Amino acid sequence: MVRLESELILSNLRIISIFYLIFATELCNGEFKRPPPGRMILTRHTKPGSYPQQVHISAVGTDHIRVSWITTDKHVPSIVEYGTDSGTYDVTATGEQTSYRYFSYVSGKIHHVKIGPLLPDMVYYYRCGGVGDEFSDLGQTEWTASTLHHVNQSDYDMLLLPGDLSYADTQQPLWDSFGRFVEQYSSKRPWMVTQGNHEVEASPILHDLRPFTAYNSRWLMPYQESGSTSNLYYSFDVAGAIHVIMLGSYTNFDSNSTQYKWLVSDLAKVDRTQTPWLIVLLHVPWYNTNLAHQGEGESMRKAMEDLLYKARVDVVFSGHVHAYERFTRIYNNKADQCGPVYITIGDGGNREGLALQFQKDHKSAHLSLFHEASFGHGRLKVINGSSAHWSWHRNDDSVSTVRDELWLESLSSSSACHVGSHFVAYAADYEL
Repeated sequence: MVRLESELILSNLRIISIFYLIFATELCNGEFKRPPPGRMILTRHTKPGSYPQQVHISAVGTDHIRVSWITTDKHVPSIVEYGTDSGTYDVTATGEQTSYRYFSYVSGKIHHVKIGPLLPDMVYYYRCGGVGDEFSDLGQTEWTASTLHHVNQSDYDMLLLPGDLSYADTQQPLWDSFGRFVEQYSSKRPWMVTQGNHEVEASPILHDLRPFTAYNSRWLMPYQESGSTSNLYYSFDVAGAIHVIMLGSYTNFDSNSTQYKWLVSDLAKVDRTQTPWLIVLLHVPWYNTNLAHQGEGESMRKAMEDLLYKARVDVVFSGHVHAYERFTRIYNNKADQCGPVYITIGDGGNREGLALQFQKDHKSAHLSLFHEASFGHGRLKVINGSSAHWSWHRNDDSVSTVRDELWLESLSSSSACHVGSHFVAYAADYEL
C-alpha cells in the first residue's frame, strides 16, 4: 500500500500531497523478531439495509472525488450530499449503481458518485444516499490493522496500493468484510489502487464469471478520465507536479496490447516541465532477489522497461512479494543513473505471512541496496520539483520504526539524463 506524503512548493502555490505504500519484507539479521501471520479480522454489517457501508473515495482529475459505497437495500438512490460545514449539505450529486453475481453470491447495490469541483485547502463534509454517518476531510489481518494504524498517525493526502486488497480469492463476503474494515481510512483520504493476483478471481468452470468482476465493480478508478479503456490500468496527477501511472500485471502488456499503446500515449502527454515527478505502480516486481515469485515479472519488464526508461520514470513501486526491497537506479539489469529506482513494498499485512528468503547469489543482488522481511509501510514526501524523501517504516508492535530512507532527485532535474519536456519515442505509431 502506498501513502505518498508530499509537500510541494510551485511558484507561489504551496501544495501538500501524501503517498503511503504498505507491503511486506524480510530482515536477514537484527534483533527484531518477526511475527507470524496475524489472525483474519472479519467485519460484519449490523445496520439497516439502506445504511451505506464500505465507503471509500478516489481522486478523479485535480478537483473531483469519486465516492463509492454499498447498500444491501437495492432501492437506495446513488446520491451524495456535501458541503463545507458539518451538517449542512449545499450541493447534491447523483451517480451510477451496479451489482454482480459470483456463483451463489449476489452483491449489494454498489454506488459510484463523482462530486466537485472542489476547492483546495478546504475540508468537505458529505453523506451517502441521504442516510448514515457524516464523513469529513476527504489483506485484513491484525498486522494490516497495525499498519493502517501507523499510517493514520501522521497526516497524508493519498494512499496508493499496488494490488492484493482483500485476499478474498473468490470468497465474496471477504470483499464486504474488507470494505468495512478499511472504511474508517478509505472514506477520508483517496485510495488509488491497481490489481494483484488475488483480484483476478477467474473461474475455470463458469466462463461467464469474468476475471476482476468484484474488483472492477467495487473499486472504480479514473481510467476513462486518463484515456484508458480498462479499469486495470490508468493514470492521474497529484498536486499538479506528480504523474502517477498504474499498470496491470494481469492483463495483456505486449507491444500489440491496448495497455502498451495506452502507456505510450499517456507518457507522451506528460510535460516534465510542469509535472516533474513520474511514478509507476504495478503488482509483480520486475527486479526481485527474494525467492518468492522469482522471474514472474520478467516478460512484462522486457515488454515495457524501454518505455519507462526513455520516459525517465523516477520510481517504480511494486507489491506481490511479502517483503521490502529497494534497488538502485536500474535499466536492463544494470545500474544506470537515468533508470528508475525500483522498490518492492508488499508488507502491509496478509494471511500468507512474510517472504523470508533473499538470494545472496542472485544476479541482481549487487543492485539491491536494502531488504527486510517485516510488516510495514512506506512514505514518499515530495519537497519540490527536484527533491523527495522516501522512508520505509517497520511495524515494531505499537511503534512505527524507520528502517530505510533516502533522498531522491527527480530525473527531470538531472542534467545527465537529458529529460525533454515530452516523451516522444514511438508515440506517433499508435492511436487509441
